[in-house]
Amino acid sequence: MTQMPDPQNPLRIGTRGSALALAQAHETRDRLMAAHGLSADAFEIVVIKTTGDRVLDRPLKEIGGKGLFTREIEDALSAGEIDIAVHSMKDMPTIQPEGLVIDCYLPREDVRDAFVSPHFASISELPQGAVVGSSSLRRRAQLAARRPDLELVEFRGNVQTRLKKLGDGVAVATFLAMAGLSRLGMLHVARGAVDADEMLPAVAQGCIGVERRADDARIGAMLAAIANRDSGLRVTAERAFLRRLDGSCQTPIAGLAVLNGDRLHLRGEILRPDGSEVIAGERIGPAADGAAMGTDLANELRTRAPADFFDWG
Repeated sequence: MTQMPDPQNPLRIGTRGSALALAQAHETRDRLMAAHGLSADAFEIVVIKTTGDRVLDRPLKEIGGKGLFTREIEDALSAGEIDIAVHSMKDMPTIQPEGLVIDCYLPREDVRDAFVSPHFASISELPQGAVVGSSSLRRRAQLAARRPDLELVEFRGNVQTRLKKLGDGVAVATFLAMAGLSRLGMLHVARGAVDADEMLPAVAQGCIGVERRADDARIGAMLAAIANRDSGLRVTAERAFLRRLDGSCQTPIAGLAVLNGDRLHLRGEILRPDGSEVIAGERIGPAADGAAMGTDLANELRTRAPADFFDWG
């Protein structure tokens, strides 16, 4: 029988300190509480500040990419300072440190991007030359492909920071994740969701992953009780697609897998950073073959892309 945590020996949950990260850590805790009949004092939320949280005045691509939001947390997990780590899967590098594993995904939230503006209701309403803020190379490239007339500016920070920048007039619009706004109880901030046909989401957007030490069978058994099968199938396909492209914060890549029964529909696209060229494709097949489908689709797009398309790695 799995030994459960208690107030004297709490399960330590590692997380970033932003409001959204804390909401995700609390969701994970609450699901574990419900699944195992535990009280809140059987858990400890451990806030870990990452490089990505500390350095806000430069684009991510200049300071190291996706691992900036996870490295210190994973170091703490490997060292035994925490028992699990809760992550936004869209922030996760596709290669994990040796000895760590993610095999628990929570039910996935809305995958779409949210259009946020104090003045305009949609992308199509933006006037020519309007200033739009975003730190995401994927969103910037997709927007440049559809609206090359717009002026795009760097827009880093958490949800509250970006909303303040909008209020200060740094830009007239920005994009956030619908999932994040939902988890923060802030859906009212969005003017509307951008359909995936107009702006294909980031790989694994809207999905929370829980990381553990691979040799920790006790924690593995606890997490198995809250793992969502559908989320796992979808994210596995999307991340296989990303992994084959060697995707990082320097490569504009989008991907989305949708389940229909036991069939999986995977769409993916790669873009030049300036939006001048978009190469897209799709695969449909058994959900169990998701990883192979992701790799196969990535190989197709790599083959179709010119040699100078963008930095592959």
